[in-house]
Amino acid sequence: MNGPRWSDYLYIAATIGLTVYGQMVLKWRMDQAGPLPAGWIGGLRHLLVMLLDPFVLSTFAAAFLASLAWMAAMTRFPLSVAYPFMSLNFAIVLFLGVTMLGESLTLQKAAGVALIVLGTALVSADKT
Repeated sequence: MNGPRWSDYLYIAATIGLTVYGQMVLKWRMDQAGPLPAGWIGGLRHLLVMLLDPFVLSTFAAAFLASLAWMAAMTRFPLSVAYPFMSLNFAIVLFLGVTMLGESLTLQKAAGVALIVLGTALVSADKT
């Protein structure tokens, strides 16, 4: 396998972007729909109605496209190089959750995400 070109990282970026999109939109729509009703019939009905929501459906399409991008990435990178980038999803979702959904940011969350980003940088810099 030849070494990856800079453009090959677009496959990883697409995987991350589509995954983050799916998480953010799904959380947004589920928040708007309200809590899951008590009882399995009411809960199932609630989830089935949400499956018909166009935004929720778009998250399934995003997951499928993310899978295709990941498959392409796997043709360009060793798994040990590409997979640590997936941990960046945590950092991006945390940032967007705070800025777009009004979720809380604590020192503990910020420190945890900083460690994830540092670890990703260290692993991706390893050329062995």
